[in-house]
Amino acid sequence: MRWITGWMCAALVVAAFSVSTHAAERSSKKDFATFGAITPPSEVKVRLDSANWLKEAGKYDANRQAFDALWSDASKSVLDKVAGTFALGDADVAKLLASAKDPQAAAPTSLPEILQDTKKSTFFRANLALAYSKGLVCRKVYEEALDTLKLFKAEQVVDPASYLFFKAVAEYGLMAKKEANETIARLLDDVPSSPERYKMVAYLMHFDMVGWQDRNVLDKLGTVGRKMDNIQRRLALERGGKKTQKQQKEVVARLDELIKELENMANSDCPSCPNGGNCPSGGQAKGPPSKGPPSSNIQASSPQQDSMGGDGKGPGQIDPKRIKELAEVWGKLPAREREENMLKLLREIDPRYREICQEYFRRLDSRVENRGSN
Repeated sequence: MRWITGWMCAALVVAAFSVSTHAAERSSKKDFATFGAITPPSEVKVRLDSANWLKEAGKYDANRQAFDALWSDASKSVLDKVAGTFALGDADVAKLLASAKDPQAAAPTSLPEILQDTKKSTFFRANLALAYSKGLVCRKVYEEALDTLKLFKAEQVVDPASYLFFKAVAEYGLMAKKEANETIARLLDDVPSSPERYKMVAYLMHFDMVGWQDRNVLDKLGTVGRKMDNIQRRLALERGGKKTQKQQKEVVARLDELIKELENMANSDCPSCPNGGNCPSGGQAKGPPSKGPPSSNIQASSPQQDSMGGDGKGPGQIDPKRIKELAEVWGKLPAREREENMLKLLREIDPRYREICQEYFRRLDSRVENRGSN
């Protein structure tokens, strides 16, 4: 996990620096035209619109003191103030918003009818939809949250940054990679006034999705893992119906395919090697020579001194049986032999996983030292 966090943080810093530099260049040009940029309305205008809505609902006079107190609260966002105004003017809306945020309430299975009532103003319906979806996203009810947001556009709400952010989170949670990346791009490019916390999470989601590929078995297992997480989320929401059952069958079928793929790899060139025919010791595989191209892995004549050694050209595979055998006898090996074995394994493993493997053997070393001191 440490290499994942480090990589993502580094990428985040680079991307954030790039965006901030680009923004600085744009601000230095007085005549720059911000094509496609979305500017949220001022709080003064939104407060006036909210007051007018409350007056039209016939609830302004009875709730004027509560309204003024709500809009004087600096700790609340503009969206929260608008949603609070709607709750003051309509008891049913207050219940709807409270239910959306309540983790104990049953997850909705359909969209609220009030959001589809075209007799209501767009100001009311669009911002109520955003406040409602925000509560659902925080509970991981992504399906209905996304369907609700799709009824309107970012330009129609008082907080376009929140609209795009929560839409991206819902799409990311449903593994809609293309849609999530497009929404993230709009958030970062079209709403320059977005809060930094939104931007940081958006960058993290984007860089996480960069790794959503099927290049090798580990990537494919990652995809299956994400689908299993989504199934678990649906079950937690008590959605164990046909759609969830279908997803479960798809995961089981995919796991069967991966098992067969691993078995074929293990039996393809070197039946005696459990890692797809790549003998970890560097020895020759049994049986007839392979007809494929010669390996590009460079075998060192002596152990490399750098604990993270290797040139990154190895097969990226390692024999888990060998690791297990070493772990069982690790405490009985002399310190020099332990170091040589660790260096050999680190040269053969994919560079991305070297730190994890190295940390594993460091822990084994610390246990050996603790036993020796006792």
